[in-house]
Amino acid sequence: MSRKVLVVGGGGREHAIVRQLAASERQPTLFCAPGNPGTAQQATNVDLDIHDDASVTAFCRREEIELVIIGPEEPLIAGLADALHKEGIAVFGPGALGARLEGDKEFSKQVLASAGVPTAHYQAFSSSREALKHLDTVEMPVVIKACGAAAGKGVAVCDNREEAEVFIRSCLDDQRFGQSGLRILMEECLFGRELSVLIVTDGQDYCLLAPSRDHKRVGEGATGPNTGGMGAFAPVKLPAKLYSEIDTRIVLPTLAELRRRDIPYRGVLYAGLMLTESGPQVLEFNCRFGDPETQVVLPLLRVDFLELCYSTATGALGDFLQGVHEVEDVVPSDWPGAGASSWLRQCVVVVGASDGYPGSYIKGRPMELPTDMPDDRWIIHAGTRRDEAGQLVTDGGRVLGAVGTGLTLDLARDAAYGLLAETHFEGLVYRRDIGVNGDK
Repeated sequence: MSRKVLVVGGGGREHAIVRQLAASERQPTLFCAPGNPGTAQQATNVDLDIHDDASVTAFCRREEIELVIIGPEEPLIAGLADALHKEGIAVFGPGALGARLEGDKEFSKQVLASAGVPTAHYQAFSSSREALKHLDTVEMPVVIKACGAAAGKGVAVCDNREEAEVFIRSCLDDQRFGQSGLRILMEECLFGRELSVLIVTDGQDYCLLAPSRDHKRVGEGATGPNTGGMGAFAPVKLPAKLYSEIDTRIVLPTLAELRRRDIPYRGVLYAGLMLTESGPQVLEFNCRFGDPETQVVLPLLRVDFLELCYSTATGALGDFLQGVHEVEDVVPSDWPGAGASSWLRQCVVVVGASDGYPGSYIKGRPMELPTDMPDDRWIIHAGTRRDEAGQLVTDGGRVLGAVGTGLTLDLARDAAYGLLAETHFEGLVYRRDIGVNGDK
């Protein structure tokens, strides 16, 4: 019998999730709230207020939903999963306690310290006066973070005191990020290459999906302000010892600390890492699938994504993983659950954005997308909608993701950029260096 699944959210991540669920042999009946024109191709979009627990749970009862996958961080932090659990509905996504790892960066740092997990040294401040006083004692560059969730935009890497002061005042005095920025962290700046690791766990057992790398700065060569992500690629090739080091120094102690604190966690824990000369260190935790990392990690799965999520949500991940076998010679030996992903293929996503992003931009511009796409490439909708006449138009800063796959990173990049060459709307901008030298 077909499972009935609700995906919560309406961005590129949710379109990628719906697309992967639709490939399940179980042929699920899919709903997406609120969804977008991309999710509408394979799911029924539902006009629900995802921040209203009562509306979401009532819909799930009415439609006899068996599994809810929550995409964005806001409803997770607000406790939507807890409300659904009370109704006996299986949820892929942590409750409010687990989601606090993303919703409160100071709390996340405390968890890391208790677990003995390496991370940057920091100080926390609620007063700009105290923060600026401490700023005089730190070396540049310095990292300033809003403690709360800020859609990936609450972090500034400041090269000098003037930049740091502007960002501190924007958070604490001007309240640029609202409640999320009323407390900030001031961290030492770590150096190295970043890595994104998605940990799927039911609180007891876990598996690691293929490691990926995203490109956060808006400009080529990692220039300009931070964004939610301008592109990504996977899998990232790592030295053999790093696979084991990430698992033993970061993943295992973090999950053990959550259990010690009696924090249940069923869903995905996103670990943003910096690969420093002294080893991997945690930059941040997110309580959900990364965006745009999801767009390149899910297509590499060798297992049924629906069953992976359902077994996680119901506390049966260990049983599911017993049926996962490594069939490729290049699978890393010290990466739990490595057999769940393909390591012989490459996947790249390049974000097509509106000119002006991550600042102000114009919505409602008509779009033309490529048709008759080969199987090795596709478009993920992120900030799009249909106007009253049914015309596809832009509706966000990150408008779409062009995804390409191939046996090499160059082939995957060619496929993704080939799609963008056939994509048209006024003000389309994108980075041209996504995945460059990614195989080195």
